[in-house]
Amino acid sequence: QVHVVDSGGGLVQPGGSLRLSCVASLSFADIYALGWYRQAPGKQRELVTMLESGGGINYADSVKGRFTFSRDNVKRTAYLQMNSLKPEDTAVYYCYVRTLAGETWGQGTQVTISS
Repeated sequence: QVHVVDSGGGLVQPGGSLRLSCVASLSFADIYALGWYRQAPGKQRELVTMLESGGGINYADSVKGRFTFSRDNVKRTAYLQMNSLKPEDTAVYYCYVRTLAGETWGQGTQVTISS
């Protein structure tokens, strides 16, 4: 069974930065897709960024130039560096993994942007 644990959320002022982490229980070599979604209050869950096996990294238009996805294969950890944060980035952020066994979600980490 695949497990992912996401963390790193918090409360920051507009213009600030946060880095989210996602630790997976399996090697990234066994992952077909790895990324982040977010869900704001009263809204549907939306894709933030995704890396698919054999492909590049895709970003939502709303975060391009501000958010950066990276990973450490040895630590089995993915990161989402979020800069120039805006109030509209406020949401619960979920790590997402797709493997041969199916989809797995992290428990979510709250990101709140407020002055």
